Amino acid sequence: MLPGEQANAPAAAGGPEGLPGAAEGPLRHAIRLPPRPGHPVAWPDWVPGTVVDALCRAGVRAPWSHQASGAELAHGGRDVVVATGTASGKSLVYQLPVLSRFAEDPRATALYLSPTKALAADQLRSLAALGLEGVRPAAFDGDTPIDERDWARRHARWIFSNPDMLHRSLLPRHGRWAAFLRRLSFVVLDECHTYRGVFGSHVALLLRRLLRIAERYGARPTLVLASATVAEPAAFAGRLTGRDVVAITEDGSPSAGRTVALWEPPLLPELVGENGAPVRRPAGAESARMLADLVIEGARTLAFVRSRRGAEVTALGAQRAVAEVDPGLVARIAAYRGGYLPEERRALESALARGELLGVATTNALELGVDIAGLDAVVVAGFPGTRASFWQQAGRAGRARDEALVVLVARDDPLDTYLVHHPRALLGAPVESCVLDPANPYVLAPHLVCAAAELPLTERDVETVFGGEPAGAVLDELVDDGVLRRRPAGWFWPSTREQPAASVDIRGSGLGQVALVEAETGRMLGTVDAASAPATAHPGAVYLHRGESYVVDSLDLEVGVALVRADAPDWRTDARSTSDVEIVAVRSHQDLGAVQVCFGDTRVTSQVVAYQRRAPDGAVLETVPLDMPAQTLDTRAVWYTVDEQALAEAGIRTARIPGALHAAEHAAIGLLPLFAICDRWDIGGLSTALHPQTGMPTVFVHDGHPGGAGLAERGHGVLGDWLAATRSAIRDCECRAGCPSCVQSPKCGNGNAPLDKAGAIRVLDVVLAALRAPQT
Repeated sequence: MLPGEQANAPAAAGGPEGLPGAAEGPLRHAIRLPPRPGHPVAWPDWVPGTVVDALCRAGVRAPWSHQASGAELAHGGRDVVVATGTASGKSLVYQLPVLSRFAEDPRATALYLSPTKALAADQLRSLAALGLEGVRPAAFDGDTPIDERDWARRHARWIFSNPDMLHRSLLPRHGRWAAFLRRLSFVVLDECHTYRGVFGSHVALLLRRLLRIAERYGARPTLVLASATVAEPAAFAGRLTGRDVVAITEDGSPSAGRTVALWEPPLLPELVGENGAPVRRPAGAESARMLADLVIEGARTLAFVRSRRGAEVTALGAQRAVAEVDPGLVARIAAYRGGYLPEERRALESALARGELLGVATTNALELGVDIAGLDAVVVAGFPGTRASFWQQAGRAGRARDEALVVLVARDDPLDTYLVHHPRALLGAPVESCVLDPANPYVLAPHLVCAAAELPLTERDVETVFGGEPAGAVLDELVDDGVLRRRPAGWFWPSTREQPAASVDIRGSGLGQVALVEAETGRMLGTVDAASAPATAHPGAVYLHRGESYVVDSLDLEVGVALVRADAPDWRTDARSTSDVEIVAVRSHQDLGAVQVCFGDTRVTSQVVAYQRRAPDGAVLETVPLDMPAQTLDTRAVWYTVDEQALAEAGIRTARIPGALHAAEHAAIGLLPLFAICDRWDIGGLSTALHPQTGMPTVFVHDGHPGGAGLAERGHGVLGDWLAATRSAIRDCECRAGCPSCVQSPKCGNGNAPLDKAGAIRVLDVVLAALRAPQT
């Protein structure tokens, strides 16, 4: 069992039957997870008979044990988070106490928040289908017409919304919602594990604003959170809400037997990638072939892919494959993704549920909120980033049959490589933690401004709601900058007309957005973060949008606009950049002899200096210099230094140090998502054979967001496990000198050079030995 694992893994409860060693060929492991019986219990005696009857008519004969336990806590006024597997019926945990309270108190209200409008809509439909009188549920989101919003505000008892509407509409106009807020009994946070990183930090502060306003109207709502299985759910829910939360993690629902296959596509000897690296068969192409094979066998199958375009391409590839065997099956394969019209999505969902569709290639749009049951197989094209997401996707199979198949097809990525060779890292309980940092000043400042505009901030608010000293320091800066005014009674927003919430993007990085505009028509195609624009939307860049190709003509970072034109050149572009990391403050330092480990504040300066045009086979056609402004990011990082003598003793000569450190840095960035729920694009790094401040060979891994998102801090906390997994991923990759599956990075500004795969293993050996040595 890995460090931090528990025995009650969500899908592996009962224990996997055998963990065979790596097999010859693409199939690395095949593990059968036996079925788990359910544990039904009696209905709580406080649930009204009308509610029980309605649920029984909907097919819920009795609650599972975890549903009853969580509902009992919430009914008693305890804040609770239920973190159990897919299809375990978490919604009943909040439906029972809310509907019971509604029956007791005809004026009580409740607020349901979800990360997506689709999930809220599905929950609203499920609730409405119960046919209970007096509940009066209503949607309140960006798609809700004005007249329906007014009705919801005046008459609805259970509002189904999302954090964005809470932030931009409800809280800034809380006076109009006074009747609803005064009677607010419950706040439900569904799929709360999605509230992580910078977005999670925004939502954490948004919840504090909500609870502060509710208290102003005399309400103290009970919080009920539903989450996929994550590490330490109670601690995470506490950070998210600012309250003590009880966790329910023992899953009492039944689970069908599953076989989980871990598949690593073979290397293709006829193809050569960057710097001569070997290339694997793409996970998407492999998944399309599997989808076709399963459909031919009559198995109802979902194939999860990473992108909208990937879903379309995978479905098309599967259709072409089955056409050669049985043309009649072509119509029974389709794609499902965001961007379809609601009626198109509903038609696909219905066709899949009825069995008219046998195979669907989908993005994670079918991961949450849509009840698709009775599937025979799920193919996951590339690890979806977190084990929570993997089990959400895997849980779509096997609900109505005794056995199901789940296949994880590895991409060219260090994390995928590690997982297909180490099945216990996937089948054990989560080591991933949802990290967030509500004290991040770049996130805290705009929310303090919004809170002051909603209701003047008092000293008590600062101390008990917004974190005390860090919030006080941010408020002092806001006053100095003239944003807020300080009076004896507290902090005030000076304008009575303007509301600051409209200019605060709770889903952004904090650096703003750059609009991509088609020059000929003036049509806005989309946006990119200002931080990534110089690398992805520089002049000359080839930009893909919904499968269409464009070339960037100009980029104006001050205005926030990139002008593009439709074009389909037979090359792609890769940006080249330089970067530097300055240590601003050391928050933690460990002296391990030849190795020093630190965590602290850093300033990252990066500049895109050129881009390369590359042919489809990866060959460099041309390097074009660029004159882009340098960008500065104040963030947090974890770093380690290694004495050069220790490296020499490990067999790494001076000339090899840059490549060895560089390879170790890349692989570590690829593996951090195993321990902190994030994407490798949320973090960055730098390695240098001689850092001017440390005076030694140094490797940095830093958060990619202003002020930090808690990711580097999490990495610092689990450094030994993280670097051990990194070493295993490099060692287990079958390439000779390094490839995208181990030490190459898709976002390297130096063109993945130099890289020394063998040297990286030796560097990590030195660091791990120092971490494991007894400390005196």
